[in-house]
Amino acid sequence: MNILVTGAKGFVGRNLCAQLKNIKEGKARNYPVTVDNLFEYDIDSTLSQLEDYCQKADFVFNLAGVNRPENPEDFKKGNFGFASTLLDTLKKYGNKCPVMLSSSIQATLIGRYAGHPYGESKKAGEELFFDYSKETGAKVLVYRFPNLFGKWCRPNYNSAVTTFCNNIANGLPIQVNDPSVELELLYIDDLVEEMIGALQGKEHRCEFDGVEAVETDNGRYCMVQDTHKVTLGEIVEMLDRFKEMPGKLDIPYLAVGCFEKKLYATYLSYLPKAKMAYDLKMNCDDRGSFTEIIRSADRGQFSVNISKPGITKGQHWHHTKIEKFVVVSGHGLIQQRRIDSDEVINFEVSGDKIQVVETIPGYTHNIINLSDTQDLVTLIWCNEPFDPDHPDTFFEPV
Repeated sequence: MNILVTGAKGFVGRNLCAQLKNIKEGKARNYPVTVDNLFEYDIDSTLSQLEDYCQKADFVFNLAGVNRPENPEDFKKGNFGFASTLLDTLKKYGNKCPVMLSSSIQATLIGRYAGHPYGESKKAGEELFFDYSKETGAKVLVYRFPNLFGKWCRPNYNSAVTTFCNNIANGLPIQVNDPSVELELLYIDDLVEEMIGALQGKEHRCEFDGVEAVETDNGRYCMVQDTHKVTLGEIVEMLDRFKEMPGKLDIPYLAVGCFEKKLYATYLSYLPKAKMAYDLKMNCDDRGSFTEIIRSADRGQFSVNISKPGITKGQHWHHTKIEKFVVVSGHGLIQQRRIDSDEVINFEVSGDKIQVVETIPGYTHNIINLSDTQDLVTLIWCNEPFDPDHPDTFFEPV
């Protein structure tokens, strides 16, 4: 399949092209679609290139457009004028391949979107596409996108979320006039997934009830199913927590598909180089070291333990606390004994065979470095962070 992407250097275009290249190069094997050639067209491309691409394309993603021109008249030129040129070129070569149009929720022209030249230019582009479909029989897919966010989006341009991520990550001020304002947000990776589905004829159709997309099989428009409605105040609260996480060893809520997971990925993409790495507190003594990496109230604590040759650590038990031990380097022995029994259970462990050893409530346990020369490195997950006021840890040799 030959795919043409116009506006290829924009926010959506860059993300879409990156994944299409992954498919083309065999790096993304989970898509039942083949990309033979990817034609990237942008403002610095030539009309002769456009003509060549329009002859060969099997599918067109029209992402080209303007968002904030100096002259409001340029909205019509950038959003309607180029779309007209694109469709005329396809007609010139009799190419009736499917064509996708990136429109905006502002094209509804209702409420706060009424009378804005940007929305009017997007609406005109939509009608141009629908008329083209009637005239040629070509399939058109018109998407009205809400507010977009994700990596590679330009801050201080047309995305409040991107601006907030960039400024908070870089220690710059932000301005929120009304924290209760709710935004409908679409994450760039969800958009790209929908676009690749559209290549396979699996687009999601809808009609609009005001500004609300209502999914229906034969809808005039298309939609991305996964959007999020979040207030500005909630977004800023999350970003402020993200900023403090390295010092607290915390992590965000990471449920599949949740907004916080997507916002965190976006936030990290704007970190300056100086914040891409941070130190951890190593608790060192003559036995080795113990370093906490992650602390989370509901997902426990993740740490790394280093034991010097011949050293035994642990020798304690818990009522409720559980731990998972994974030796990643060295050669050791993990022992456990139920505190009311004499039976010792031995687990010989090695970085040459990665496995998990569960520590059992009510069993005292230890870990012994069996090597005379090599450190024993163990990754440890505990179901709860250590609380000095309620340690649930009781000394008893195995």
